[in-house]
Amino acid sequence: MTSSAEPLLAVLASRARGLARGGRRAVLGITGAPGSGKTTFADALAARLRSTGREVARVPMDGFHLADDELSRLGRLDRKGAPDTFDTAGYASLLGRCSATDGEVVYAPSFDRRVGQPIAGSIPVPPSAELLITEGNYLLFDGEWARAGEFLTETWYVEVDEHGRRRRLVARHVAFGKPAAAAREWAARVDQRNADLVASYRHRADLVVDPDRGQAFRPGR
Repeated sequence: MTSSAEPLLAVLASRARGLARGGRRAVLGITGAPGSGKTTFADALAARLRSTGREVARVPMDGFHLADDELSRLGRLDRKGAPDTFDTAGYASLLGRCSATDGEVVYAPSFDRRVGQPIAGSIPVPPSAELLITEGNYLLFDGEWARAGEFLTETWYVEVDEHGRRRRLVARHVAFGKPAAAAREWAARVDQRNADLVASYRHRADLVVDPDRGQAFRPGR
């Protein structure tokens, strides 16, 4: 997050605090194209909220990636990250459990980019958490993904400079083991197709957030 995003972060933290009402936990979805900085933004927002005394839990959609062995069986490994390479029903079910706030700790999976696999039961969502922040590419989608969307109090779309997004995405692939040429090929063939899909649902977001410019606005603007 750049220094220009700090004033915006304060405003958005105030908005996020207002989502939890009547003793019910709010679920805030952070979405955007691959490489848009969803995780960085969600982490910064959670840290800001915690600094004001709020208890916040973080659950990434990426924890519901299907394992590589299953993707191979389905013939989908060569486009890992596409909408049909996740346990969509499992993600929706987890969000439903987290929304219920029945006094129990809910355990969610994380995603380890070093090995490219989900890690089950690694994120505790305590009953005291007032807000759950979840981020992922497909939170505004139709079909099976709409089941997860039913549990989102609001969904914010993170939008950044397109050239910078693609550059950071390739750099991330390289950092986690892909050769540079393979990273560029994957970003162009797989990630860009997913990014175009995600952008087609941008209009459904409650808010568009541009951290680089320090702006947030409704998608119709």
